[in-house]
Amino acid sequence: MKAKPIFITGIGTGVGKTIISAIISEALQADYWKPIQSGTVEGTDSVYVQSLLTNRDSKIHPEVVKFQMPASPHIAAREEGIQISISSIVDSMPATADKYLVIEGAGGLMVPINDKQFIIDLIESLNAQVVLVSRNYLGSINHSLLTAQLCKQRGITVAGWIFNDQYLDYENEIVQWTGYLKIGSLPFCENIDRQFVKEQSAQIQASLIKALV
Repeated sequence: MKAKPIFITGIGTGVGKTIISAIISEALQADYWKPIQSGTVEGTDSVYVQSLLTNRDSKIHPEVVKFQMPASPHIAAREEGIQISISSIVDSMPATADKYLVIEGAGGLMVPINDKQFIIDLIESLNAQVVLVSRNYLGSINHSLLTAQLCKQRGITVAGWIFNDQYLDYENEIVQWTGYLKIGSLPFCENIDRQFVKEQSAQIQASLIKALV
């Protein structure tokens, strides 16, 4: 049976989606794909994820669209005279047979892709299950609960939460209030490297596999 793709989305921008995408890819020896990449001046997330993986089975698939401007995809696309089409992204989704495909989104669920569609629309079109990434900071409870509420309203399949960073102690409350499982929690790490990714992938592997559909 073909594995259902895993879409990594966060409660906002800069919450650790790329690191967690690498950790999940390592844990499952899954392929990785970031279809929309903004802000390529300092490099791409695909190159970064590749640098963090140690297994030889994961394949990094090329982006569908890339923009130099570090902005919302619809703004970056407008600046470069491009229209992002969800259908073209769906048509470009890599075939991975019985392997998992980890798909990293851009920002959160309501990041615009074009004038009418958002990341959540892309998730629905890709028929993907979601891993929600929440970074612990002042205000993240509200952002986490709003993200979960929108998933429920739209009938999105959510495998669970992965928390990132450290700020107070309310991860279990977010889990309780949303009803979504806690897959894992990453400790704060100042220097992310391949060893960190490998160690964390081992930590979450069992709970991740259990949570996925």
